Amino acid sequence: MISDGRHIGQKPCLVWFRKDLRLRDQPALHAALLAKRPVLPVFVWDCEEGGRWAPGAASRWWLYQSLRSLEKDISCLGGSLIFAKGRAADLIPQIALEYGSDKVLYGRAYDPPGLATQEAVEDALDQHGVVTESFNASLLQEPWESKNVSGKPFQVFTPFWRKSRQFIYREPASYDPRKLSFSPSSPSSLSLDELDLLPAHSWYQKLENHWTVTEDAAHDQLARTVSEVTHSYAHQRNIPSVEGTSRLSPYLAWGQISPRQVSQAVLQGESRDGRRGENKFLTEIGWREFSYHLLYHFPQIPDEPLRSKYASFPWLKDPDSLKRWRFGNTGYPMVDAGMRQLYETGWMHNRVRMVVASFLVKHLLISWSEGARWFWNTLVDADLASNTQGWQWAAGCGADAAPYFRIFNPITQGEKFDAKGRYAKHWIPALENLPSKWVFRPWETPSEVLSESGMRLDDNYPRPCVDHSHARARALEALASLKKI
Repeated sequence: MISDGRHIGQKPCLVWFRKDLRLRDQPALHAALLAKRPVLPVFVWDCEEGGRWAPGAASRWWLYQSLRSLEKDISCLGGSLIFAKGRAADLIPQIALEYGSDKVLYGRAYDPPGLATQEAVEDALDQHGVVTESFNASLLQEPWESKNVSGKPFQVFTPFWRKSRQFIYREPASYDPRKLSFSPSSPSSLSLDELDLLPAHSWYQKLENHWTVTEDAAHDQLARTVSEVTHSYAHQRNIPSVEGTSRLSPYLAWGQISPRQVSQAVLQGESRDGRRGENKFLTEIGWREFSYHLLYHFPQIPDEPLRSKYASFPWLKDPDSLKRWRFGNTGYPMVDAGMRQLYETGWMHNRVRMVVASFLVKHLLISWSEGARWFWNTLVDADLASNTQGWQWAAGCGADAAPYFRIFNPITQGEKFDAKGRYAKHWIPALENLPSKWVFRPWETPSEVLSESGMRLDDNYPRPCVDHSHARARALEALASLKKI
């Protein structure tokens, strides 16, 4: 509703939306409601904020859809979401002064670019006498709340989660968004389209076939997760051909849903089912928390390996192999299916993410940073903390990382986790009629079987771009050379 009689004469609270694009369990909105102040909702597209880690193409598409949904939801409550484009440190004070707001409320950032913007906005507002108040809107805990016995940041997940697991019981803020009041806004606000969020390349248009980007869709997905996923998650999460994971990650990345809401729903589901004990699904939420813990305490890691010795690792410059990997033409079906799924949907199954990452950094000997950059541009759930942690884990150069000598075999990974080849065949049509025995090693298939299946190597599917045994030996040799430095 527009500001009613309760708020006559009350100055509005400017609520600066960032990566908390929702109306429920939104701490800044809750604070304005408790203060009985009208809300002035604002989103600023500060396209310079991230520098080289500004949102990639898929993220920009998701952000556009998120803002369109949020704008509609706020409009249904009688308010208007103000859009602005430019430097947040200039625009937030300008909007606050224009509307007579003496207080700005917002969710905290934990990534280096977001923190820098936040500090600049706070300094600018302070110069105008405008009060700021920030909240944890995106994590179960603050990254500084858990420390090891020496008082230092954790670098191993298990003890981190052992100490941090207590925070899964923090409940979402309980309030009715329909009770929010909004300050009348000027028609001078930019339109959503004027932010120029959508990428120039038409690739993003196919994403609309795979995702519904609304706050309600996030809660529908959470309900499916609780009823269909969590009870079997430990057993099915590694099988890419089934819906065994939550697909909540992009909704968490831009804040259509909060980790508090997810944890509470899962715990309530456990209680109803009479189950107790360690929940494997919530452990994945823990990995997200751990990633933010690392990024906050080691802000250099998006660009540098946490383990400094890996800075001199002898990575190869191989543009042709990198292109084959990006577009799913390596000749290894488990890798190619994953990369094609990514390019088609903006998402990839987590088990397959590990396989494709290992293949890039170990079979092709191409730097993890190249993989991180491609994922950053093509994943709808691209998140600087999780993306960095995942790639450094695969490359053996981060915290709690898989040792570099652990080299996933893309053939046996496929045979183990996609035994009948359903996932691979879905994303690689050339494999459709190939017997499951040969799906993950088509180059070894007898010629008569290939002919009967309609598969033509080097025509409708490539041969391997690198021999597995040779690649493994080369990777171990590279690791050995690093140890001598």
